[in-house]
Amino acid sequence: MGEQIILPGDPPIALELRPSARARQLSLRVSRLDGRVTLTLPHGASRRHALAFAETRAGWIRRHLAQRPDMAVPMPGGTLPFRGAEHEIVAGPGRAVRLGPGRIEVPARDPDRTPARLAAFLKTEARGALALAVDRHAARLGVSPGKLTLRDTRSRWGSCTHRGDLMFSWRLAMAPEAVLDYVAAHEVAHIIEMNHSPAYWAQVARTFPGYKAPRKWLKDNAEALHRYRFGD
Repeated sequence: MGEQIILPGDPPIALELRPSARARQLSLRVSRLDGRVTLTLPHGASRRHALAFAETRAGWIRRHLAQRPDMAVPMPGGTLPFRGAEHEIVAGPGRAVRLGPGRIEVPARDPDRTPARLAAFLKTEARGALALAVDRHAARLGVSPGKLTLRDTRSRWGSCTHRGDLMFSWRLAMAPEAVLDYVAAHEVAHIIEMNHSPAYWAQVARTFPGYKAPRKWLKDNAEALHRYRFGD
């Protein structure tokens, strides 16, 4: 992470300065996922010049930040998407998170731990579903994946290394099952083609013929899945 500065105003805006040897001019980016504002500086640009540039774009930055979905902390009385359907979060007497028809029951004791408990639940569910999906697609394509890891990434839903190790966002547990299945197919196909060429997409279609609809759903709903804050 680069240096942070504060752009004064109502409200103040935290800017991350990111020097870049390849940049040709100052540029601003507002992340639609986490609201991070990044100001990229070309070689030789001064901090003062960068701040002056950001001040001229303050209105643009605030408009983009205002268009982001409101952040939500999942607690009893609220809802949380799971496998593509909204589930009511309810407090119960048990000691573990339990799934019921249209509801997710969380322990009433220590309510401050509810977001972390729900994150742990989603991670467990995501790992199980992704492991099954990866095995199925790998068998269809005749490849052997490496290890599977989960992270809470902001810029990608999955990745594949040259060794065949796969990484996925555990937030996929909140998406419809077909979407999680598509991301698994997407990354397994990279074991064969480490690119997004026509040959790569042919491998995706080979194991997941109807991939276009879940792919579009993920593009359209990425912000909604990232609006939840679990404090982990």
